[in-house]
Amino acid sequence: MKRSALDKKLLAMALLPALSGLACCHSYHIDTTIENRTGAAVRLLEVDYPSASFGTDSIAAGADFHYRFQVLGSGPVKVQYTAADGSPVQSTGPALAERQEGQLEIDLLPGGRVTFHPTLTSRP
Repeated sequence: MKRSALDKKLLAMALLPALSGLACCHSYHIDTTIENRTGAAVRLLEVDYPSASFGTDSIAAGADFHYRFQVLGSGPVKVQYTAADGSPVQSTGPALAERQEGQLEIDLLPGGRVTFHPTLTSRP
């Protein structure tokens, strides 16, 4: 079935607002993976980042925890958890800012060491 020129114009006019909305709006997210390489389960994990935080009750030895977040404001990432021996661990990582996106890997290592591996880009 052939569409008339008027039908095509009406269709284009109807789709234009939806398509322009997709082009203008971009949500900036950071995909985070926390890898427990301590050799034992960790408890009460909390990750603080500018304007919010996330966490989990526990991560088994050798397991990963994934979380996706959006940064509002700017400031450092902070990680805290309870090690298998009951000792608290705290570490401060890289600074984050609005409009950053990409990936952040956080490795929990033996002896309370924590390493941060950001692969982030900033958009205007």
